[in-house]
Amino acid sequence: MFNLVSSDWISCPSRVPVLALLVDKDQRNQPSQQQELINCSCPFLARHLTLAIPIIAAILFFFVMSCLLQTSFTDPGILPRATVCEAAALEKQIDNTGSSTYRPPPRTREVMINGQVVKLKYCFTCKMFRPPRTSHCSVCDNCVERFDHHCPWVGNCVGKRNYRFFYAFILSLSFLTAFIFACVVTHLTLRSQGSNFLSTLKETPASVLELVICFFSIWSILGLSGFHTYLVASNLTTNEDIKGSWSNKRGGEASVNPYSHKSVITNCCAVLCGPLPPSLIDRRGFVQSDTVLPSPIRSDEPACGAKPDASMEDTCQDFAISCTA
Repeated sequence: MFNLVSSDWISCPSRVPVLALLVDKDQRNQPSQQQELINCSCPFLARHLTLAIPIIAAILFFFVMSCLLQTSFTDPGILPRATVCEAAALEKQIDNTGSSTYRPPPRTREVMINGQVVKLKYCFTCKMFRPPRTSHCSVCDNCVERFDHHCPWVGNCVGKRNYRFFYAFILSLSFLTAFIFACVVTHLTLRSQGSNFLSTLKETPASVLELVICFFSIWSILGLSGFHTYLVASNLTTNEDIKGSWSNKRGGEASVNPYSHKSVITNCCAVLCGPLPPSLIDRRGFVQSDTVLPSPIRSDEPACGAKPDASMEDTCQDFAISCTA
């Protein structure tokens, strides 16, 4: 909307009189909302610097979203729960290992991995001994292989099958946040040339808000990326680092990490570039209601494919070693 403050008759080359509208000086110097949107960081830098800036921003954005979706919808490595027959056979095997009638039998197993003793804990929910580096998530209510943590931002556990996507997500998000921060700073610097910097900030409130958000977000995202880079280089998980499984955080003697390959490059390749194991979840199966376990089986009738005690321990040992491969 223009304000008509005066009118002058001016002559064109064709000698046709034209009514000239003189715009108020204060209104002419004040940018409109459309002009402010046009002069946002990305279009402004594309016009004054190079078209590669919005292209790089779009590539980073779509890569971040792709990694986020893969982390959210990929099976993290959930282990199916034991069936009724498997749970009954395991309960019988545990009961037979008890040495007395007044003390409950132990619910742990010990296996050797690269010369280090690793304890396998029994999961009372899934009715099985958890393989090494496996933990039961209280949110998802499932045992997850190589459990790292449950991330509420992606709505899924981070484990053996989707950790590489999670690491790529936070690493690319760090690059995207730093790139946006640099673009906003460059935009404000170029626009403030030849004028007051404070007036430039008043003219572009959207860029100022974007600058503040990126400034406070970049530190947390970079810190998270650096922490997981350390975990990848050491072949550790967040769960193991918090519990201090292979360090002296608990005040005891530090034990050697049996899963580390003693090389940063080898650890990174093993965690991020190894073959993706198949999912053990039958997504087309039917969920059965919990049933009561059958009565204890007599010792002379091993049912449901139950094996003798020694064979059961050997099977547990072989399964634990295969899970760490």
